Amino acid sequence: MASKAAKPDEAERQPRALQPPLFELGADGRLRGHVGLLPDLTPDSSLDVARYWYRRYLEQSGHPPNTVKSYSYDLAVFESLVGPKPIRAITRRDIATFLNESRGRSTRKRRLTTVSGFFKYLINRAKVLDNDPTAAFYPEHIPLKTPQPLFAEEQERLLAAAADDGPRAHLAVWLMLRLGLTRSEVLGLRASHIDWSDPQRPVVYIFYETPRRRLRERKLLADAELTGIYRRLLDESDEPLDYLVPILPQSLNKLVERVAQAAGIQKPVTPQTLRHTFAVEQARRGASEDELLELLGLADDARNRMSVRRYLKLAAPPLPARAETGKD
Repeated sequence: MASKAAKPDEAERQPRALQPPLFELGADGRLRGHVGLLPDLTPDSSLDVARYWYRRYLEQSGHPPNTVKSYSYDLAVFESLVGPKPIRAITRRDIATFLNESRGRSTRKRRLTTVSGFFKYLINRAKVLDNDPTAAFYPEHIPLKTPQPLFAEEQERLLAAAADDGPRAHLAVWLMLRLGLTRSEVLGLRASHIDWSDPQRPVVYIFYETPRRRLRERKLLADAELTGIYRRLLDESDEPLDYLVPILPQSLNKLVERVAQAAGIQKPVTPQTLRHTFAVEQARRGASEDELLELLGLADDARNRMSVRRYLKLAAPPLPARAETGKD
């Protein structure tokens, strides 16, 4: 016979299962692990142990999963090059070897960002090292590429092809092309993030869960076209809508490629292409440098200002060709 459920007062007296913290600060200010879970982090710890501590720190600090995965991969490659040595024995030569193995400037820059953040964590947070072997290295300047936005006729063809593909594809493409959402913002958008009080002027709210990215939060005014796409999506959905585009990042890339191919567009088209196109169109309509930063959710720093200036340049009127002068 099945036992009866415990009465409320009995349930309260039952001991609760507690999950011990992954780590805690010791009396010396250094991070300590728990027996059976994780070794203490010390100057003599292996790179493998230190990598694990750093990954847990990134996860608990709210870094995006893709960032954590990228840093973890780079550090695994670093360990394969350095070999089995304690973290205190890692030298500038080890860092140089790791950076010189990069296949391009962008890879070198990413690797330097990874190891620099790793050693800053070991020095400032974990307090197990005093010297930073990455301090003598500086990232190379990587010039920004000029974006290739879609022309007006290409935009219309793309939206028509997206509508033929289905309401979810239409919605995803429209949000990137007409509101400038990033890929991750499209994937994170929920039905409850859009204010439909005025169907002619719905307002799309962009929220971020991690405190580090909340400066990118913003609200964008849409139009009745978005309302029509959403209503079509509702009509064709068997279940209540929550996330509006519940697919993986690479699936969204493939969706954009598929729609662009159906539209007969020959140039490469990615989610970033649609965002570039939105920015150039806004610049053509008179958006200033500051307004573009705000519309795109970009931090006000030198590189982002360089980025939006590309849009302003592309939006400027074309230069007239000089007419051929008459001959005597």
